[in-house]
Amino acid sequence: MLIATDLDGTLLRADKTISARTAAALDRAAEADLPVVLVTGRPIRWLKLVYEQLAIPLPAVCANGAVVYDPARDQVLRADPLAPDVLAEIARRLADEVPDAVLAVEIVDGREMRHQVEYPILWDSAHGGVRAVDAVAELLTEPAVKLLVRAGQRDPDEFTARIGKALHGIAEATHSSLSGLVEVSASGVTKAAGLAWYCDRLGVPAAQVTAFGDMPNDVPMLAWAGRAIAVGNAHPAVKEVADEVVASNEDDGVAIYIESLLP
Repeated sequence: MLIATDLDGTLLRADKTISARTAAALDRAAEADLPVVLVTGRPIRWLKLVYEQLAIPLPAVCANGAVVYDPARDQVLRADPLAPDVLAEIARRLADEVPDAVLAVEIVDGREMRHQVEYPILWDSAHGGVRAVDAVAELLTEPAVKLLVRAGQRDPDEFTARIGKALHGIAEATHSSLSGLVEVSASGVTKAAGLAWYCDRLGVPAAQVTAFGDMPNDVPMLAWAGRAIAVGNAHPAVKEVADEVVASNEDDGVAIYIESLLP
């Protein structure tokens, strides 16, 4: 068996901390040789604050499946970025569909970010590796593990569906926030795809994976896993595909479930 869990809104509390109970459950899982992998929309550079709260740095599938990361060796095991020519086509389509959209890209396997000057930096200022550029063209020269789209405050479900339709056939669009931020990955790149690659490397079939999530970017992973668990605070789309709904992230839902699996 393998445990795959999202971070924000699932394993982490609203203040971005890991509760003592959750940390203890993860430690017990390690002692019992129950593998745990973090599967997150976060880039690599955002993981430091998570690893500081864990006794053992857990492997991670980052950037919604585009990067598989081994923290013990600080090594990217696999990356599946958007190529520059695809980024250029995405930018062209977005300019037609949402003229007021502003963009950012995660580059260098998610260790750095570049963004238009107008793009609002809400969380990244504390993580480093972030730089503004004057023109969209400057965002399109390097492979990017994720492209981020904002256009003011938008309904996240409606805006993601609109972007997904505009980018159909060349990229994947999803979201994991309430502010209207759309996350774009290469075609076929999802949390499910990244996790499947990692599990295949370990020889763990989907039927033996229990996955936890809370937002639409978790849906492919939950649909792929043998057992799909939504936390109590999850988006309706997540609860719809889940086999079971547990307590919320604030009430240690993941920890309680892991405890039930351990001797």
